[in-house]
Amino acid sequence: MGAKRRGAAAPPPGKKRGKREARAQLCAALRDAALREQAAAAWGRGEPLRHEVAAVEPAPFRHGVIPGFLAGPAFAEALRDELLGLGFRGRRNDLLSLRQSEELGGRPEPHVAALRHALCEEFRAWLSAVTQIELEPTIDISCAKYEYTDVLLCHDDELEGRRIAFILYLVPPWEKSDGGTLDLYSTDEHFQPQQIIKSLVPSWNTLVFFEVSPVSFHQVSEVLSEEKCRLSVSGWFHGPSIVRPARHIEAPLPRSPHIPYDHEILYEWINLVYLDMDSQAQIQEEFEERSEILLKDFLKKEQYQLLCEALENKDIQWSSRGPANKRLYKTAEEDSLPDTLKKFLQFLRSEALFLLLSNFTGLKLHFLAPSDEDEDAGEGRAADAAGHSSPKPEQEETEQHTDSNPHQPDQPDNIPEAQDNETQNGSGSPVCAGELRRWTHGHYTLVHDTQATEFALDLLFFCGCEDWDPEYGGFTSYIAKGEDEELLTVNPEDNCLALVYRDKETMKFVKYINHRSLARLKKHPNRTGFWDFSFVYYE
Repeated sequence: MGAKRRGAAAPPPGKKRGKREARAQLCAALRDAALREQAAAAWGRGEPLRHEVAAVEPAPFRHGVIPGFLAGPAFAEALRDELLGLGFRGRRNDLLSLRQSEELGGRPEPHVAALRHALCEEFRAWLSAVTQIELEPTIDISCAKYEYTDVLLCHDDELEGRRIAFILYLVPPWEKSDGGTLDLYSTDEHFQPQQIIKSLVPSWNTLVFFEVSPVSFHQVSEVLSEEKCRLSVSGWFHGPSIVRPARHIEAPLPRSPHIPYDHEILYEWINLVYLDMDSQAQIQEEFEERSEILLKDFLKKEQYQLLCEALENKDIQWSSRGPANKRLYKTAEEDSLPDTLKKFLQFLRSEALFLLLSNFTGLKLHFLAPSDEDEDAGEGRAADAAGHSSPKPEQEETEQHTDSNPHQPDQPDNIPEAQDNETQNGSGSPVCAGELRRWTHGHYTLVHDTQATEFALDLLFFCGCEDWDPEYGGFTSYIAKGEDEELLTVNPEDNCLALVYRDKETMKFVKYINHRSLARLKKHPNRTGFWDFSFVYYE
């Protein structure tokens, strides 16, 4: 990181302070030399030190807790009042939902300035002695308010130069049932978070600190109290950068070419309006203009009902899909699915659907689909996914490119052989990857730095989302890489097929499903969430 870091610094010695100067007196434990030496020894050996005025713990990663951090209640209360008087802006993205102040590094409020000075001077010296890290005399510091359903999901805090993170809680009496706990994760051999093994409940005037490292995965759990505000001051001390291991790149979902099913499978499942060639042409025109479309009442009503009934089957085995710094939801084990669901997955992987999706989108997901070159040459008529070719003038039939596929489009019996054909750009047959997912309270996906970005067609088909409110979360957001602003939001909607084409600069995530979603149980006692079939198709 070449740019000079901006942070809060202690004022130079002897600088005259204003008349409204406040002084932050830290707890006496920080001036106890024997206790400091014990804490340093425990920290260095990776052993616990549990003292009523300060604790150091090695697991799941090194952290410490200092209750009564600020001496005397009056200062902490005045600090809280100053902080609540600041301007806060709402922040909402894949990772978090909260209200945050501006950086406190330059704020003139007397108690804020006094806290900043105490952290940069007395507390920094104590931390350096305990952790044996030479910490810089500047800090990043801000204030956050978490209210009902606010959350900060699993992350490791790693950024160039960050060495120690700290959080000072200024909360009302707080119970674990109020949510808002600081949850600490264990990690696996790939430095990926595994499970929460410790939850720290916020407590008035308590400071928590931890070492920022490749394994310092933590989250602020969702605030469940509708009355209380979780107010905290937090930030980082900086020091010499340390070598980080390479980020683990996980195996993607397996991709496979289409399976040989002809157009009959379309008639079995799909609302007939979508098999009309004029409708397909209209859909393609809209899709090519907007790169996305939502097709309502996509399946025949009776088939959709069978699908929903099958999804309620108690024999389906659902496994949790992580790691938590990338995603958390349930995915179905395909071997455990009832026949109706297995057949629907076959439909989503079928050759006939590949061709239909080509007609919907203009993408070349099947050899019968016209390529860009065909369209440029005036041959851009859609292939009939329902089993009949669009009529072509005789002259066009005889003037096809010599490298075009020899199969005649009016011979549906030839369709299964398409999986061995290469696409127009020579990259091999089109492929797809997908899964059946179950979404309930607490589930989400995150944008992450190892997320593959490539040209692809996303397909989402939703079930069981009647009366689902976007306020609950669970919607899929598309954003430009490096940006928070949403380009597109796809909300769950019953019997709807969403198609979205994304390029290499587009990322996506499913927004955290919050506690409000449980209100839906009043109308639907057995419906804790919804399902989707999530597939991606590649040309």
